[in-house]
Amino acid sequence: MKKIMIMLFISLVGFAAQAQEKKNKNAKHTVEVKGNCEMCKKRIEKAAFSVPGVKSANWDIGDKQLHLILNEEKTSDEEVQKAIAKVGHDTEKVKATNEDYEKLHTCCAYERN
Repeated sequence: MKKIMIMLFISLVGFAAQAQEKKNKNAKHTVEVKGNCEMCKKRIEKAAFSVPGVKSANWDIGDKQLHLILNEEKTSDEEVQKAIAKVGHDTEKVKATNEDYEKLHTCCAYERN
């Protein structure tokens, strides 16, 4: 009986360690993304979710911040920023090409630096 209890305890500790390791692979990131409206929000979030490893993406219109939860074994915030730039939105690390920016609807045209 004592051996069974020890084996059970060891198994539980192993499962807890695996769960903690999996949790640590996901990390929160905040990225500044230029945009103006609800159409921008949908486009930015869709581009973020197109990157494998993105668990959560929420862009705030008011403060222009994209809040991400990423599996860092599959992607990085820079990969997400590249995907967002391809749909016309400048980020803090990656600027959209003029060609991609010009494809935005007129209400989505933000002021560029």
